[in-house]
Formats: sequence, C-alpha cells, structure tokens
Amino acid sequence: MTWIDLIIIAGYLGGICMLGVMFTRRQKTTRHYFTGDRSIPAWAVAASIVATETSTVTFISVPGIAFARGGNFTFLQLAMGYIVGRIVITFLFIPRYFRGELQTVYQLLQTRFGTPARMVSASLFVVMRNIADGIRMLLTAIVLAAVYVAFVPGHDTDGGREIATVVALLLLGAVMILFTYFGGIEAVVWVEVLQLGIYLAGAIAAMWVLAANVSGGLPGAIDLGDRFAKLTVFDFSFDLAKTYTFWSGVVGGCFLTMSTHGTDQYMVQRYLCTDRPSRAGAALLASGLIVFVQFVLFLLIGVLLFAFYRPFEQAGYATSAVTTFPFASPDRVFPDFITKHLPTGLSGLVVAAIFAAALSSSLSAIAGTVVNDLYKPLKPARTDGHYLTVGKVLILVFGVIQTAVALAAIRSASSALSNVLTVAGLVNGPVLGLFLVGAMSKRIPQSAAIAGMAVSAVAMVGLWWFGGKWVAWTWYPLIGSAIVIIVAFIAMPVFSPLGRDDRRGSDSALG
Repeated sequence: MTWIDLIIIAGYLGGICMLGVMFTRRQKTTRHYFTGDRSIPAWAVAASIVATETSTVTFISVPGIAFARGGNFTFLQLAMGYIVGRIVITFLFIPRYFRGELQTVYQLLQTRFGTPARMVSASLFVVMRNIADGIRMLLTAIVLAAVYVAFVPGHDTDGGREIATVVALLLLGAVMILFTYFGGIEAVVWVEVLQLGIYLAGAIAAMWVLAANVSGGLPGAIDLGDRFAKLTVFDFSFDLAKTYTFWSGVVGGCFLTMSTHGTDQYMVQRYLCTDRPSRAGAALLASGLIVFVQFVLFLLIGVLLFAFYRPFEQAGYATSAVTTFPFASPDRVFPDFITKHLPTGLSGLVVAAIFAAALSSSLSAIAGTVVNDLYKPLKPARTDGHYLTVGKVLILVFGVIQTAVALAAIRSASSALSNVLTVAGLVNGPVLGLFLVGAMSKRIPQSAAIAGMAVSAVAMVGLWWFGGKWVAWTWYPLIGSAIVIIVAFIAMPVFSPLGRDDRRGSDSALG
C-alpha cells in the first residue's frame, strides 16, 4: 500500500462524517430521526438491507470459509434459507408493521402481551445487537491495523498489531457515532446505499486482481477448487452438529432470517422507512436475491485466495490444527492479500470498501428501541423534543459500548461470522417465538407467553454452554422459538384463570 491508498481511505471516512452532518437540519422529530419520515424509496431500503446484513462479516469471513481446509460452497444452503425466511416475513409480519404509527417492532407486543413482553424483547435486542456489532467493528479494525503495520517498519509483531487494532477501533467508533448522531436513520440508509456500491466494486476489483495472478486465471482456480472439493453446494446429511447442511441451511436459515429480519429492530427499522407494506416487502425480497449473489462472489474469492496462496503445498498443511493454515484465523486471509498484494489505488479502494461494510450503524435502531420501548413506558407524557434528545444521547452511549465490546474481543481466534450468528441465534429465537405465539393464537395470555420466553432463554444459554458441540448454531432460532410456543401452550391453562386483564384484545396487531 502507498500514501495514495491512505488518502482514499481517509477521504472515505471523512466523507461519511460529512454526509451525516448534511442531514442534521432534517432531524427535528423522533419520526424523522428514527424512521426517515417514512419517505425513503424502496430501492434505497433494499440496498440498505443488503449492506446491513452482509457488512464486514461477509467481506472478510465468507472468503475464509472457502479458503479453509475442507471449506466449500455449502454455506450457500444457508442463503437459500434466507430467501425462504424473507418470503414468510413478507406475508406474515410486514403487513402488521404498518398497522398504526410504529417506530419499533416491539411496540406490536404491547397490544398483544403487554408492557413486560415488549420491554423484555427490546432489552434482549439491545444486548445482542451491541455484542454482534462490536464483533463486526473488530473485523474492520484488524484490516486497518494491517494497513498501519504495512506502513510502519518494525511494528509487524503481535504486540504492534494489537496496539494498532485498538487505535483503529477508537477511530472507527468515532466515525460511526458522528454520522449516526447527526443524521439519524436517514443518514444511515443513504450511507449504506453508498457502502453497497463501494464494497461490491472493491470485491470485484480484488477478484479481478486475484484471477490475473493465479495459474489459469479464474477457470484454473475453479479447477483447483474442484480438485479439493471446494465447489460442493449441497450436503443432505442430517447431522445436528454440522453447521452447513441442506436441512440446517434451509430450515435453520429460514428461522434465523425470520428472527433477524422479522423481529429484530435493526432490520425492521428499514422497512418502517417506507410508506407502505408492498414497498417494504419488495425491498426485502429483492435484498435476498442480491445477498445470494454476493455470497457466491465472496466464496469465489475464497477459492481464488486458495489458488493464490496454495497452502496445500506447504509443510504442515494437512496436519495443522488451524484449518486456515498458514493464517491464524479465517478472518485474516483476505486482509493479508488486500494489504500486501493489491496494486496502488485498488488496495485503498478495497480497504475503503471494508470500512464501508463495517460502518452499517445499528446505533439508530438501538437508541430508538430504548427510547420507545424502555424509556417512554417509564417516562410517559414528555415532549417529542425530549425523546429526541434522549435518543441522541443514547447513540453516544451505545457507540462507546460497541467499541468496548470490540476491544474485549480482540484476542478471539474464531471466525467472527460464527460468533455474530451464534449470538443472533441465541437471542432472536426466543423473541421470534413470542411473535409467533401472538400470531398463532389470541387465547394465550401474557403470563404464559412470558413464561415460554423465559424458559426458552435459559434453555438456549444451556444449549450453547453444554451442547454446542452437538448442535450447530444454525438450529438455535428454530429451537428457541419452538420452546416458547410449546411452553406457552402448555402453560395456557395455568395462567388463563388469572382473568381478563392478563389476556389481550382480539384486535391485537399480532392477531
């Protein structure tokens, strides 16, 4: 990398901050700050969903999946489940989001199950999202640290890279906080539209350079990948411990998407930026097809990296405990190529693309959830201006928290993709179960539903702690939501006699 690359990177980060400031004058109400006044076009929302979903985790981790020893294209089975899940959300959930003036998805639970269910679900979202996005931020900091050590001789050591990663995290956290604080969700969505274009251009550029530098180009890399069984897409074995099989991908991926895209405010906030359910549904379905194509692209990059580095020719490849030998983790393969082997200009573009993928801010969704679902029930009858001020303060607070999570996870050697999706599966499964209970039956009372959610949350932590070796994270949302439904129906006769106050009206938004 050269100073030209650094100028490109710095220009991008500065531009993001300026874009956020440009939207400041429009942020006068909570409706505008948290939902963009419902005036954002569907195509921009679709691009925002793609940028939100893929982020740095896709850019860095997915190529590492195909590069790893024994890695292949079976990850695409999960993407198939993503599409199925989107179809279910479009017809089951999205029409309900547009009944009334909602700013968060958890407000639906208020009319069906009451304030406690709403507040518990919102709290789980806040915890999960801060952890997941802290890990996302760490991935980008790793790349920025690699850029630093490439420029500063003598710092290419474990200690030097760790210090550089810390500094990078602080810089990225500051940029993310600034543009979200000033511009609200409107700035976030339009920044994500820009991000999508930049990181797709960066990925295609990296793929072109890789293909030009491996024997036989892309066809040669594909032939090599076929020789090492890296092009396998389907695995029909029924093994609960395997992460990527047809059943865990399509069924588990469907429930994972129903939870992350159907009951997670991070995604639902994007739908609420449109003015009608048909446009929100079209944006969601279009995003699924784009995401699938993206996964194919990034897996092909992984095969090209395998052909470029040729790790199978090195001593110790077959016996190493690290499947991404000679790299310590799958998340370090692509960054190494970007910082060491891309030509001047392209290297800066791709690093900027990684930053673009990382700065898909969840701070607006988190702040909106805390204001509407946790703060307003405790402090009702305040002015909209008061709630807007609280929301802006919360963006600062949670920006610091996400940075702290990233700092705490610096020494993790596992794949960030696995970490992020495991956290999402643990938390979102119980929340999805609560929404499904509300949609399936009007007779289940609040107490029975909350009991099901509590049992599910405890069971999921136990499953992760004791059964992680036997059950892959792709099954977590299905298991978590199924426990809520089963317990709620079993507990219904116990709690129903508590009276009419424990039941919610038949005109519930979820009913």
